[in-house]
Amino acid sequence: MFDTHKPHETAVLVALITQKQTAEQTKDYLNELAFLAETSGVKTIKSFTQKLEHPDNRTFVGKGKLEEIQTFILDNPVDCIIFDDDLTPSQVRNLEDSFKEIKVLDRSLLILNIFSMRAQTAQSRVQVELAQYQYMYPRLTRMWSHLTSQKGGVGMRGPGEKELETDRRIVKDRIAFLKDKLAKIDKQSVTRRKERDRLVRVALVGYTNVGKSTLMRTMAKTDVFAENKLFATVDSTVRKVTLGNIPFLLTDTVGFIRKLPTMLIESFKSTLDEVREADILVHVVDVSHPNFEEQIEVVNATLADINAADKPMVLVFNKMDRFSPKDSWTEKTELPEEDEVFTGGEEVLIPVAVRRKTALEYLKKTYLSQKADYVAFISAETGENVGELRELLYTLVKEKHYFIYPNWVEVPLSESANDFGDGLAG
Repeated sequence: MFDTHKPHETAVLVALITQKQTAEQTKDYLNELAFLAETSGVKTIKSFTQKLEHPDNRTFVGKGKLEEIQTFILDNPVDCIIFDDDLTPSQVRNLEDSFKEIKVLDRSLLILNIFSMRAQTAQSRVQVELAQYQYMYPRLTRMWSHLTSQKGGVGMRGPGEKELETDRRIVKDRIAFLKDKLAKIDKQSVTRRKERDRLVRVALVGYTNVGKSTLMRTMAKTDVFAENKLFATVDSTVRKVTLGNIPFLLTDTVGFIRKLPTMLIESFKSTLDEVREADILVHVVDVSHPNFEEQIEVVNATLADINAADKPMVLVFNKMDRFSPKDSWTEKTELPEEDEVFTGGEEVLIPVAVRRKTALEYLKKTYLSQKADYVAFISAETGENVGELRELLYTLVKEKHYFIYPNWVEVPLSESANDFGDGLAG
């Protein structure tokens, strides 16, 4: 018998503590990087951090830390080293010289690898391949350093073009070809979106792995792929949903992330057009994540970058069934009487229904409820309080629907048999 199981690659992670990035933030970023590595099929066995004002121009980390990593690699089976920031071509070349047979990756390359694994449609495959070539082009000098000498000898006389220049031209031509191919696909996408102009469009946006696809499945009552991994969804998914007697289109979009590679944003322009052209945005947040507020800022910054920040938005705090309040929040809000179930951030064993009701009431009294004009606290996985989100969306969709169909006659939401959610509020 032969074991056909493919062993996991192993990796060490490297990040810097700088003036712009505290030790606590660096720890959280490394946890996210480890999750990215896990999603890519790589097991993290060690993390290294160093406090520097700025990355070393030659090797990203200092000489002492570089030697520490080298020592660890000599004693442990390591397949690759992953850096939490983007590396310059010269840094990669110097690091590969230092670590010999060990692969050197940066954050962007890791994310690109995950996107290539997740892409399912022809459009997303072209988008990912384009991003990969755009990432590769400025790094050809270190990837093909053995080809920089001119060819010579019998039968090789000619213009004397370097192989590196040949490779650059091939990659450049491939980029042009993919851009042209993507432009044709984009035209088809624009045509499809124009056919939807008679319906209100709602787009789910948010940080990666906050539960957008799970909420999509709950709202549209249809099978949509959802998994507890980063970038489980790369392709946009559009479903028709009805509230009252109002049909609208609901789109699940690719998740955002801190330091999302620029070339991915550029190549996924047509996918992000689903967000730009939406009438209403539903910004989904994982309220159980310790740094969800920073994730909100990342998403808002990305929306501003693609000129989609001025749209009506519902801020949805998801995963409230996993929520535990921070001690620091007690300074910002008056706790409800039932909050004695929380002690130092830990939950006392009480009936689940009481705990969930308490968590909901607590969240509604915190400053979070003031972060947007429309806010909902839900659990997409259990269906809790989805009814409140349904009512908020109905109000916004109805307003947009009136502009399209001024003579439309309203049917009360409570009389509709097609509404998503079961109204499990409180």
